[in-house]
Amino acid sequence: MKSLIFAAGLGTRLRPLTDTMPKAMVPIDGRPLISILIEKMIQCGCTEIVVNVHHFAEQIIDYIKENEGFGIDIKFSDEREKLLETGGGLKKALPLFSDAASPILVHNVDILSNVDLKTFYENSVAASMAATKYDVGVGAVLLVSERKTSRYLLFDEANMLVGWTNVTTGQVKSPYPNLDVDKCKKYAFSGIQVFFPHLATFMDEWEGSFSIIDFYLSVCDKIPILCNPVSNLRLLDVGKIDVIEEANRFFRQM
Repeated sequence: MKSLIFAAGLGTRLRPLTDTMPKAMVPIDGRPLISILIEKMIQCGCTEIVVNVHHFAEQIIDYIKENEGFGIDIKFSDEREKLLETGGGLKKALPLFSDAASPILVHNVDILSNVDLKTFYENSVAASMAATKYDVGVGAVLLVSERKTSRYLLFDEANMLVGWTNVTTGQVKSPYPNLDVDKCKKYAFSGIQVFFPHLATFMDEWEGSFSIIDFYLSVCDKIPILCNPVSNLRLLDVGKIDVIEEANRFFRQM
């Protein structure tokens, strides 16, 4: 099991904490977010991790080195020259993995959840292997839920991605011009996904900084992007300074 941790974000909503540290080093119940996630991944059987870094990158690198890589193979995808967002960050990180063909668990560093990552990973691989009717294979499996938000990914009856919508503004993004949003399943993305490296061939024309969701929306009519809905999902996005205390309580209950 191989994993990519998105840890390069500026964490602007976590200021003033992120005026002196990267988001990944923000302490939750006395432990940096990056430590919580790495140890959870190791417990689930992960043996290789790539961490992308940008804001105060040296703090993340030094911390992991001081902890001797937590006993596994951890590499760094250095974005100090330019922040590449999720899509560009994933594309840059791919060559660092030892096996170019293995599926990759991708996880935002600021997400706390009760998800069994090993089960999600194995179910995603099984879903890909079962989808033999798609000659191009499955490109990715996204962990989603029905939690309330203003922005939703849209899926058809087969749980295949067909679009995105902002229910507040009515904006819709989709490669399908006549998409009926009312007939779609609306799910919120968790920031956790499994990426199948053969999808990278569709990224050839994408350069620099770009969103992985925008990329998925551009190719979901060519290669299946599936979802895995979780009904009992408990998830907290540690993205704002006013949720730190809630995150402390959440982590103690995980």
